[in-house]
Amino acid sequence: MAASPQDRSEEFPAADGAGALDLLLSAAALGTTRLFRPDAATLHLALALARRPQTFARRMGGLTAELAKIAVGDSPIAPSKRDRRFRDPEWTSSPLHRRAMQAYLAAGQTADALLSDAELDWRDQERIKLLALNVKAAASPSNNPLINPAALRELRESGGRSALRGARALVGDLAAPPRVPSMVAPDAFEVGTDLAVTPGAVVARSEACELIQYRPVTRTVHRFPLLIVPPMINKFYITDLAPGRSMIEYLVGQGQQVFVISWRNPDARHRNWGLDTYGSAVVQALDAVLAICEAPKASICALCSGGVISSMVAAHLSAIGQLDRLASLYLGVTVLDQARAGTAAAMIDERTAAAAVLASAQRGYLDGRALAEVFAWLRPDDLIWTYWVNNYLQGRTPPPFDILYWNADTTRLPAALHREFIELALSNALTKPGEATMLTSAVDLSTVSVDSYIVAGIADHLCPWQSCYASTGLLGGSSRFVLSTSGHIASMVNPPSNQKATFQTAPDSQDYPADPGEWLSRAETVPGSWWPDYGTWLAERSGGEKERPDDLGGSGFRPGDLAPGSYVLDR
Repeated sequence: MAASPQDRSEEFPAADGAGALDLLLSAAALGTTRLFRPDAATLHLALALARRPQTFARRMGGLTAELAKIAVGDSPIAPSKRDRRFRDPEWTSSPLHRRAMQAYLAAGQTADALLSDAELDWRDQERIKLLALNVKAAASPSNNPLINPAALRELRESGGRSALRGARALVGDLAAPPRVPSMVAPDAFEVGTDLAVTPGAVVARSEACELIQYRPVTRTVHRFPLLIVPPMINKFYITDLAPGRSMIEYLVGQGQQVFVISWRNPDARHRNWGLDTYGSAVVQALDAVLAICEAPKASICALCSGGVISSMVAAHLSAIGQLDRLASLYLGVTVLDQARAGTAAAMIDERTAAAAVLASAQRGYLDGRALAEVFAWLRPDDLIWTYWVNNYLQGRTPPPFDILYWNADTTRLPAALHREFIELALSNALTKPGEATMLTSAVDLSTVSVDSYIVAGIADHLCPWQSCYASTGLLGGSSRFVLSTSGHIASMVNPPSNQKATFQTAPDSQDYPADPGEWLSRAETVPGSWWPDYGTWLAERSGGEKERPDDLGGSGFRPGDLAPGSYVLDR
């Protein structure tokens, strides 16, 4: 069953919470309970409020007054129009349900106000915000099976069968990690049948990855090919979802010669694979792409942690005098400057990082299912409690959605790469020339003078857009920064068929203001998807056109397994 080609991020808000980010690897290795244990941030909050007794008393007095209004039916408090939890009409028509909802909302507003009053530093603020977010999400009356009107209605209409279905689903989800509600049925899609179906073939294979070339569909193609480097933490087909929603399909249709790296799903045998292992794989893939296309240079399109590796590889190529092999560099939701990178960065300190590194070293890898569990608790309303109500209280199977199927198709991360990503984050090494190395070359991102196209999501809670924007000041050359109106993954899966899509951008420049807010104030909103904008930008840097090749492969690289290859099928 294939997903609709239309954008469905509003129907499935979890789409913006799905995905991966290397900055939370410490929490994933140590377990989600560590995120919610009382720590120094909790103590700092208590001390801050104790120093403001009048403020605390005023907030509590305001809450008491509001609860009194709610009790007599005289409160105007109402949920946001975007709050999906209380859309059932009974939440407003029933006096009992309305009072329960309003009391909950009033308490949540008071908690938010107190956190703001405390004026904590950014790290404590992010940690307490995450704790408060999860407490508020769990306390919602919509999660209560004795109150939720939709659940009670389903129970009556099904003669109690919904409760049995929900109980079976709960037991099944708790039986194996990640121990969170299923967001999509495991048989909703099949990779190679419903997803990742753009025609192509594997033209090279190494122990670390497969290189897939896609068959051209236009009479002519651009001379300089495009190599897509996906995250190491996820499978590559986020760039090749259902037809009509596939970035690879779109770029092939624009006359690009498209290749993608499909990373192997590592296990304990590959515990020593680190930054150099993956960087070497990118260099070897680039060599193969240039040889097959008989081209002097190629563009790289890299996503998330794949963007971190690709940026370091570009610096390495500059250091050895081979940067002219790159035509352009695309970075999607990639954080190179990891200072104050939102909740993720706030969760990392040297003590937890050391414990996380030890945990993955003992196993040999970081289990992707643990990572998926951490991400779920970062967006509890969308990724936990929405499915709690649907799956358990109403006993329904979650609807199929390609992004969520991909998100559940987790991968592992080798212990060495896990350690090195955490080390990069702790020292913010990529902002300091020479602090990090790639393939023995000192990394200096300012020497990466090729044109760059940088995409971020304004609603991205994993890679804050301001942190992605900082790459414009780290990389040399001209940059084009694009701010999508979506979140982490939905900003990437942004087909032109999405009629609601918009993005913001400003004229290309080598002198972006240091303050992202200043850039935003002068940026213009463009209706539609950014894919066509990138397609035009990329075409201008792709060396003109030539007749398309008759066959895949070449220069000793022979096509083998049909796309999507075999590595992507490894669970």
